[in-house]
Amino acid sequence: MAPQISPSILSADFARLADEAKAVAGADWLHVDVMDNHFVPNLTLGVPVVESLARATDTPLDCHLMIEAPDRWAPQYVEAGAGSVTFHVEAATAPVRLAREIRAKGARASMALRPATPVEPYEDLLPELDMLLIMTVEPGFGGQAFLDIMLPKIRRTRELIDRHGLELWLQVDGGVSASTIERCADAGADVFVAGSAVYGAADPAEAVRALRDQAEAATAKASWACDH
Repeated sequence: MAPQISPSILSADFARLADEAKAVAGADWLHVDVMDNHFVPNLTLGVPVVESLARATDTPLDCHLMIEAPDRWAPQYVEAGAGSVTFHVEAATAPVRLAREIRAKGARASMALRPATPVEPYEDLLPELDMLLIMTVEPGFGGQAFLDIMLPKIRRTRELIDRHGLELWLQVDGGVSASTIERCADAGADVFVAGSAVYGAADPAEAVRALRDQAEAATAKASWACDH
């Protein structure tokens, strides 16, 4: 699969979300960070804003739920118009059931892991998912520095995906920029969330194109991609 770029509106101007979505119209997804001030110490937006944003853009919404009780709330984000819904395994009561419900409602089901959460205990769950998100910062705030210690975890996750022959996307989120995206792609990631690197640029659309070009070049040389 070709690398995909998902700009995070956490770094956008919340007073101009429709315009900010248009500014990255060439992106593959629009990453929407939902925070409840319980699972993470920050509060952002919820279902009504997602509904409005879905009407304002043709770019599919990639909703990342950093919230407690995702088993209760995640299906509502599908109904609000999200094309992909990510829940945190640390917060989910029944992750397999939740992933199946998200899929049944018509969205892609994705599961996220905080930096300290290992992937190996969830190996048997991977076939139930469309995407796995490896956090490369502690969730809760944008603009954090990339955690290089996550690169081995990305590699191990890519090995698990390939071992089982899964069509599972591997997303990274946190500190992804021109200086880190190639390392992520080389390790095995193929979906890249970028906030500050896109919306902090003079031309967000050009930033998306440049990041995609970097990811494609790194993927072309990566050992995991050459084996496919």
